[in-house]
Amino acid sequence: MKTGEIIKKAGLKATPQRKIVYEIMTELCHSSIDDVIARVRQINPEITVSTVYRILDSFYEAGLLSKIKHPNGKFIFDITPFEHHHIFTGDGVIDYIDPELTEMIRKNLKGDAFKNLDINSISIQIVAKNKS
Repeated sequence: MKTGEIIKKAGLKATPQRKIVYEIMTELCHSSIDDVIARVRQINPEITVSTVYRILDSFYEAGLLSKIKHPNGKFIFDITPFEHHHIFTGDGVIDYIDPELTEMIRKNLKGDAFKNLDINSISIQIVAKNKS
């Protein structure tokens, strides 16, 4: 599916600025706002920083992106909007998709201590380092 169609399907207008930001996110996969802004400025310096912020927030609200907090404290936008997990290695981020693990956690959370909760999403964050 083309970028414009993906944006429209999420209920947003497919403006040229939104197309640029979405295409950048598909290239970067996981990215801080600063990295997205730097890349946008390379392609079109006319797009303002506030516009990039608004676009990323609208993509997040529309379910086109997810947002995670890196152990370094910065928020990162993620092109993968569905339920999945992350492994952090220094500044790097690796998606970890394991539906069986997610379902096991969901089932365990249905016990007495959590019976009044409706679990919307499960995301595990693992911090690791490369072996020497």
